[in-house]
Amino acid sequence: MPDKPDYSLETKLAGRIVGIDEVGRGPFAGPVVAAAVILDPQNFPDGLQDSKKISKNRREALYETLMACANVGIGEATVQEVDQLNILQATFLAMKRAVTALNITPDFALVDGNRDPKLGIPTQLVVKGDSISVSIAAASIVAKVTRDRKMCALAKQYPHYGWEKNAGYGTAEHRKGLSLFGVTPQHRRSFAPIRKILEDNEIII
Repeated sequence: MPDKPDYSLETKLAGRIVGIDEVGRGPFAGPVVAAAVILDPQNFPDGLQDSKKISKNRREALYETLMACANVGIGEATVQEVDQLNILQATFLAMKRAVTALNITPDFALVDGNRDPKLGIPTQLVVKGDSISVSIAAASIVAKVTRDRKMCALAKQYPHYGWEKNAGYGTAEHRKGLSLFGVTPQHRRSFAPIRKILEDNEIII
């Protein structure tokens, strides 16, 4: 595996290559967000990397550059869809919506992970793809910045859970908020920790 992602996977393929990644499979609250990014092979920013390996400021700067120079589609699945479908199928739905949001149809998809979302186009699954392909790394950055901003906005509506810092993951602060203020409409009721709270004491705000 390379030390950092590069364009070598893309160069082996013909046509318009889209990288796809998602953010938000594990949190207790909030949507799952996917991004689909088609890079211009002659014009994409340096420093593309797995979004978890770079600072917030760097992610934000790369996001702005990507939105200006790449073809980007963003899709999400709501908390209700996560609960109705399960998190894997909701993730696939978000990925399909991200591809549909592109203004051109890609010829081939590079998808992070080992499960095929069945996008209707030729697809290669790439485990740890955001550390291998710059297109997937770009998608990971766009998806994370998009979702983090959504969670910051939701934190203003529901200020007791620290979502502006934990993005809905089950941190100590988030768990304390749940114990004191209960479950909100933005919590995933199908996730075991939330389901247990509802079974023990149905408090919804």
